[in-house]
Amino acid sequence: MSVQRLHVSKRFSEIAISGNLVHLAGQLAEDLSLAIRGQTQQTLDLIDRFLADAGTDKSHILSVMIFLKDIENDYAGMNEIWDAWCADIQALPRTCVEAKMYRPDVLVEMTVVAVKP
Repeated sequence: MSVQRLHVSKRFSEIAISGNLVHLAGQLAEDLSLAIRGQTQQTLDLIDRFLADAGTDKSHILSVMIFLKDIENDYAGMNEIWDAWCADIQALPRTCVEAKMYRPDVLVEMTVVAVKP
């Protein structure tokens, strides 16, 4: 089975598609000066955009891995934005863990596995 890659750079691709399976690379906010709510919203906006590029949407997500820099202080703010984003679909499977990020101003990163309808 072949693999199609979208938004490819020298180091990585944002999207890999094999059959109906779609994998998104770790997504994070473009404006890292934002607090957790702003970074979460921008991250989810990118996920929406990349899922659309792959021919699917958030209602077809199989799993989301959420990495938070500071789970104690940012979990509630991230969940506020997450809950609004998921309000029009069934609850999504997800894992949320605290992680050391590659830069100190990255507060949240998410990876996604979805299917194409």
